[in-house]
Amino acid sequence: MIPEIGQIALLLALAVAVIQGTLPILGAARGRSDWMSIARPAAQTHFLLVAIAFICLASSFVRNDFSVLYVATNSNSALPLQYRIAGVWGGHEGSLLLWLMMLCGWMLAVSQFSKHLPKPVIARILGVMGLIGAGFLLFMLTTSNPFERLFPVPADGNDLNPLLQDPGMVVHPPMLYMGYVGFSVAFSYAVAALLGGNLDATWARWTRPWTTAAWTFLTIGIMLGSMWAYYVLGWGGWWFWDPVENASFMPWLAGTALIHSLAVTEKRGAFKSWTVLLAIIAFSLSLLGTFLVRSGVLSSVHAFATDPRRGLFILAFLAIVIGGSLALYAWRAPKIGLGSRFELVSRETMLLANNVLFVVAMLSVLLGTLYPLLLDALGMGKISVGPPYFDTVFVPLMVPVVFLMGVGPLARWKKTELPDLAKRLKWAVVVTVIAALATGWLAGRITAGATLGFLMTFWIVAAVATDVWERVQPAGGVRAGWVGRLALMPRAMVGMLVAHLGVAAFAFGVSMVNTYELERDVKMAVGDTTEVSGYTFFFRELKNVQGPNYEAVQGLMEVTRNGKPVVVLLPEKRVYRVQKNPMTEAAIDPGFTRDLYVSLGEPVDGGAWIVRVYVKPFVDWIWGGCLLMALGGALAATDRRYRVKQKQESPATVTSGAQA
Repeated sequence: MIPEIGQIALLLALAVAVIQGTLPILGAARGRSDWMSIARPAAQTHFLLVAIAFICLASSFVRNDFSVLYVATNSNSALPLQYRIAGVWGGHEGSLLLWLMMLCGWMLAVSQFSKHLPKPVIARILGVMGLIGAGFLLFMLTTSNPFERLFPVPADGNDLNPLLQDPGMVVHPPMLYMGYVGFSVAFSYAVAALLGGNLDATWARWTRPWTTAAWTFLTIGIMLGSMWAYYVLGWGGWWFWDPVENASFMPWLAGTALIHSLAVTEKRGAFKSWTVLLAIIAFSLSLLGTFLVRSGVLSSVHAFATDPRRGLFILAFLAIVIGGSLALYAWRAPKIGLGSRFELVSRETMLLANNVLFVVAMLSVLLGTLYPLLLDALGMGKISVGPPYFDTVFVPLMVPVVFLMGVGPLARWKKTELPDLAKRLKWAVVVTVIAALATGWLAGRITAGATLGFLMTFWIVAAVATDVWERVQPAGGVRAGWVGRLALMPRAMVGMLVAHLGVAAFAFGVSMVNTYELERDVKMAVGDTTEVSGYTFFFRELKNVQGPNYEAVQGLMEVTRNGKPVVVLLPEKRVYRVQKNPMTEAAIDPGFTRDLYVSLGEPVDGGAWIVRVYVKPFVDWIWGGCLLMALGGALAATDRRYRVKQKQESPATVTSGAQA
C-alpha cells in the first residue's frame, strides 16, 4: 500500500496547491484577511504531503518493490543501499519529485522565516509558489507518475544507470535542484511585488538573502557535477560545454547578475526594473533547463530520454510562466521609476556594466545551446556547437567582468573621482603584472592565454587586498587595532571578498591546467613503464575483481619520482552485470599542486591496454575556487541584518530609512 499512499498524497497536494495558489492572491487583491491567512498553513500542508510522497518512493527503492515501474526501471536487488536511495532521483519521474520536494522545502522556509512581512506580501509570495507547485504536480500526475504499478512483477530490476552509481550522484542532484528551485523564491517575490506595486529597497532586502542562498546551492551543485564528469567519464575534463551543463550554468550567470543588482536596489533604490527582470529571467532559465533535460530534444549523458508529450507539457508550462510574468512586468514596469541618480564613474555604473556583461555572456551560452536545436527543428540540418565557440565568445566577456570585480568594490556610491581610484589601485596593478609574469616564468613557459589568466587571478587578489587594507585603516594612517576593525566588517562584505577570491582561485586553476597539463595515451602491458612530467608510471599487475553488482579488470600502477614511491593507483574497467555497460573508473591521486590521473582504455592484442595518463597541475583549485564562492555566498546570506527579526513596517518607512 505504500505506493498508493504516495499517490494519494500527490493528489491531495495538488488540491492544496490550487487552494494555496488562488485564495491568498485573491485575498490580497480584495483585502480579505481570512483568505490571506490560508497561505502559511496551505504551504506547510503542501510540504507535508509532498514529503510523504517522497518518503513513500524512497521506501519503495529501499525495499526493492519492483511492482513499481519506476523502481523496476532504476534499481536492482544487488544495488548498494546508497545507490538505491540515489535511484529515487536517478530517472525522470523521481527527479521531478525531487524538484517538487525542493520547491516545497523553500516554500516551508519562506513561510517560517518571513513572519515579519506584511500579510498581503507573504500571501502573494506563497500563492505564486503554490501555482508553480500545482503546475509540476499536474505534470507529474498526468505524464510522469512515479508510483505507476507494473504487472506482472519482475523478479529483479533493470539496475540504475552505471554512470549514476557514484557517491557524487548521491549529493549532486539535490544540491543542483536546491539552486534551480531556489530562484523560484526570488521569482515569487518579484511577481508579488509587481502585483502589489511595492518595488523598493524593502523588497530588495527581503529578496536578497534568499537569492544568495539559492545561488550558493547552485554553485555547489555545478561544482559537484564538474567533479563527477572529471573522475567518472574517464576523459579527464572538468567542463565540456555540454547542453545540460549549460542548462545549469545559464541560471547561475543570471543569478550572479541578480545578486549584484539587488545590492544596488537595496542600497540606492536604483535598478528596480532591471532587478525584477533578472529575477524573472533566472527562474525562467531554471524552467528552460528542466525542459531541455526532460523533453528528449538533447542527446547528453545528463539528459533523461523521455517521450515528446512531456516536452510539450513543460513547453506549455514554460510559456505560461514566462509569458505571464513578462506580461505583468510590461504592465507594471513603466510605473516603477528610475530610482536614485548616479554619475558615470560610480559603483552603480560599474555594477550595471557587470550585470550587462553577465547577461550578454548568458545569452551567448543560450545561443550556442539552442541554435543547433532550432536548426534541427526547422529541418535545416544538424550542427554541433562545442568548446571552440564558447571559448571564443565567453572568455573575452569575462575579462572586463574580472576587471570590474577589482574596481567596483573600491568605487564609491553616486560618484567616484577617477584619479583617486587610479591612485588607490596603482600598487595593485604593479603587483598584478609582476606576479603574472613571474608565475608564467616559474611554470616553465609564458603564453598569452596563461598570462591573461594569471593577470585576472592576481588582479582580483591585489584588489581584494587593497580593499581590506583600506577598511582596516583608521583616520590618520595609524594601524593600531586593525584586527578589531577587520572583525567588525559586515558579514556580507566579507562574503563578497571571499567569493571574489574564489573566482581568483578558479581562474588560476583553469589557467594552469589548460596550459601546462601533460597527457599521454600509451599502449602498456604488465611490466611496462611510461614517464610523464618527471613521474614514472609502472604497470605492475592486472587482476579481476568482483563488485556488488559489477565485474572489473583492475590495473595496479606504481608511480615513482626520482626513484622514490609516490602512490599506487588502481584504475578499473567495469562491466555491470545487468545492463552490461562497460565503464571506466579512473584512478586519481589528488594534490594541492597537481593531480595524477590514470584510466584504462580498451584492451589490444597481446594482453596490452590503451592507458591514458595525465599530470594536471592545480586542477583542484578549480573546485576549491567554487567552494570559496559558495562560502562567500553563505556568509553573505547570513549577514546580521537578514537574521535580525525586522518589525513589520510599511515599505515607504523602510525605504526612507534605508536611503537616509
